[in-house]
Amino acid sequence: MEKYIFYILSLLAIVSAILMITRKNPIVSALWLIFNFFTISGIYLLLKAQFIAIIQVLVYAGAIMVLFLFVIMLLNLDKVEEFNFPEPEKTKRDYKKLTAILLSILLMFLLGYSVYLGFAGKFEEENPEALNIGKAEFLGKKLFLEYSYQVEVIGLLLLAAVIGAVILAKKKL
Repeated sequence: MEKYIFYILSLLAIVSAILMITRKNPIVSALWLIFNFFTISGIYLLLKAQFIAIIQVLVYAGAIMVLFLFVIMLLNLDKVEEFNFPEPEKTKRDYKKLTAILLSILLMFLLGYSVYLGFAGKFEEENPEALNIGKAEFLGKKLFLEYSYQVEVIGLLLLAAVIGAVILAKKKL
């Protein structure tokens, strides 16, 4: 059953990515991107990486997409339609489009073949430790026991960045 859920989620992720790129309305494109984030989060859950799945939803689908939507709304993209660009010749446009589609299909085939050759027969049995890697408890122990110095240094860098942003903001007032 897991295999079929994976196939469904990956197909939905690919379709939503294609729909995100091909939509002309940026709001609809952003909504397809949010749907893509949720499907990828479902794939992380199937891989037993619960922490990464939750972070995917909270950080990407939550915070970053809200930021994207605010930027899209502030840009007022309705004014883009005022510009009238000249239409290129029809024969050149069709030729370029057909060439791009054929080259894209060839590239996808080559990438798929490369992935198949790179992973074929290499992962036949699963490491028992692999089930614990995606859990929040495992990541917390690794971060705060083995990498505590690096976590503290990153915390100090983020604190310095926040203090610098506050000082710069105060000077402009």
